[in-house]
Amino acid sequence: MKIFSWIIKDTTIDFLKLRYIGYALSVLLIAASVASMTLRGFNWGIDFSGGVLIEVKSKNGPVDVDQIRKDLSVLKLDELNLQSVGQGNEQLMIRAQADNANEESQRIAVNKIKEILSNDFTFERVESVGPQVGDELKKSGIWASILACVAISLYIWFRFEWRFAIGALLGLFHDIIITVGLLSIMHFDFSLTTIAAILTLVGYSVNDTVVTYDRIRENLQKYKKMPQYDLLNKSVNDIFSRTILTSLTTLLASVALLVFGGEALRSFAFVITVGVVIGTYSSIFVSVPILNFFDLRKQPKEEEVNPFGNM
Repeated sequence: MKIFSWIIKDTTIDFLKLRYIGYALSVLLIAASVASMTLRGFNWGIDFSGGVLIEVKSKNGPVDVDQIRKDLSVLKLDELNLQSVGQGNEQLMIRAQADNANEESQRIAVNKIKEILSNDFTFERVESVGPQVGDELKKSGIWASILACVAISLYIWFRFEWRFAIGALLGLFHDIIITVGLLSIMHFDFSLTTIAAILTLVGYSVNDTVVTYDRIRENLQKYKKMPQYDLLNKSVNDIFSRTILTSLTTLLASVALLVFGGEALRSFAFVITVGVVIGTYSSIFVSVPILNFFDLRKQPKEEEVNPFGNM
């Protein structure tokens, strides 16, 4: 109860004092993310890579992965990956791709796997995607993400004058790079549901930053003689309880999905959970401190005024 009362009451935390620690942490996370994406790449899901994905549950207790791999080796699949999931090692996830990788061969592979395992397992999930469809989905997903980020970037640029827009855009790309990088580092599946989660994160991050920036602009009009450093700190403290309570509410749902949602929702829940934390952190320790590099009370030259800035 004491923690809850501390969250909802007015705070006077000197957030900007911690900005250099925030800069260092952000640089470290971005460097690790870029390195992992470059060197390790992504664990593309069946949606993008093509192949079959089968999730089974044992009828006879814990799964003997080595024995299952030996039983399925007779199929001579091009790729075969087995992963024990769930509690008690009673569930098994099978990823496979047939030699010639066309849809017919994938269907045959699924049927043969079912024949081999049907006596000892129940089939809880079966997916099959052809390689050509997977490649098209990958391109479409990437383009959808890029266009969404461009559209949101344009909105931010028109919504605020350029000094605020720079901070908001840096915070947005900061969140995307780190979250996607963590997907690579943790080797979670990268699928269509993952892209949906990333786009959800983008909207959440921008909303959080816009709310913070609106309070800063209000305080610039209200406290004309307050030093800018103090004004930025006051603005973050003014909405700190709102930010924390909103984040905690979202985390309750996303963590529940991460723990109890099963393998199908694991990547989606991971992105939302990590994204909420990173997005909240970046709004306070990235997007706001960047504004302190500018004189926010200095009126931009007439030719630099954004005609959409007061929308």
